[in-house]
Amino acid sequence: MLTFFHSPGSCSNGILLLLHETGADFDTRIVDVVRGDQRSHAYLAQNPKGKVPALKIDDETILTEFQAIAYWLANAYPDAGLWPDGLLARSRTLEALDFIVGSVHMRGFTFVKVPQKFLSDAAGKSALQAHGRTEVGKGLSILSEMMGERDYLLGDFGLADAALFYVLDWAKQEGFTLPENLSACHQRLRQRPSFRKSKTLWMR
Repeated sequence: MLTFFHSPGSCSNGILLLLHETGADFDTRIVDVVRGDQRSHAYLAQNPKGKVPALKIDDETILTEFQAIAYWLANAYPDAGLWPDGLLARSRTLEALDFIVGSVHMRGFTFVKVPQKFLSDAAGKSALQAHGRTEVGKGLSILSEMMGERDYLLGDFGLADAALFYVLDWAKQEGFTLPENLSACHQRLRQRPSFRKSKTLWMR
């Protein structure tokens, strides 16, 4: 059985969605990053990076990083149809994942949500949050253009939509007005059976 290390409300929500999409047999271990569980000796002994999400595949193997876990799940459970056919379609999936996680999340929402990690003075934190909000806004516009009139980001539901799912949740929480197509996609994602299967684990 897989063991999934998860902090409700974090980016690991996207991996939780994918786990339910695959039908994988897994056990969830809560790692509350607000409380600092990720810095505990017990967790660091298993995952020295001290972050979530993480997926324990067997007694000796823990996989980390959103994109890597998503890729592994898509290939370990091919019947779920999460990994598209064709080199270009697969490359576009990786491109979208990297943009959402590496840019919208790390260069946008990180500054919006936790400016205190980088600056201590109030004026500096406020300026950093404003910069983060600008970057998120740009990112959402790019994602809206990328999706166009499709139901999901790249067509059928896939790995990139799991990453889109958590950043759209964050955007709503932080008071962003979503483009119409992203707002419709957000509702569509929350209507999937994979979301309804464990709603109690989405938020703290």
